[in-house]
Amino acid sequence: FRSANTARAEQLFAEPLFEIGNHGTRHHPLSVRGRSAYRIPGTASAAEAVDEVWRNHELIRSRTGIAPRWFRAGTAHYDDVAVSIVHDLGECPLGFSVNGDGGATYPAHTVTREVGKVDAGGVVLAHMNQPGSGTADGMIAAITSLQARGVRFVHVD
Repeated sequence: FRSANTARAEQLFAEPLFEIGNHGTRHHPLSVRGRSAYRIPGTASAAEAVDEVWRNHELIRSRTGIAPRWFRAGTAHYDDVAVSIVHDLGECPLGFSVNGDGGATYPAHTVTREVGKVDAGGVVLAHMNQPGSGTADGMIAAITSLQARGVRFVHVD
């Protein structure tokens, strides 16, 4: 939680429709052998994988009073040992079924199209931390369209 985002983070903590999950301390792929994804190096050992999960877990718990239940590694890439580590640390690894914004690189119309592909029970991956991207406008249009189709939004669990 950088100081520039503290006020926004506090708003999200207080929002009952928003659950804070763990996205890692350094946003690295979770691995025990340094497996990279999208040219981002992964954690290189079990100890690094634990640190990637646990330091942010504790930061979130200290700020919200609630331990996060969900973990999505940076780039959403895991190896089997890392998945076991996440479980052992009391969190559940979470993937996604639709890449909604291509890492905040898609224009709004593409975000709307991609998010609109989500099926029942699906999880959309998108980035709210890039205000200059097309994500916000695309998501607003997609959510409006999905709601008109009768889609109901629920927490992951």
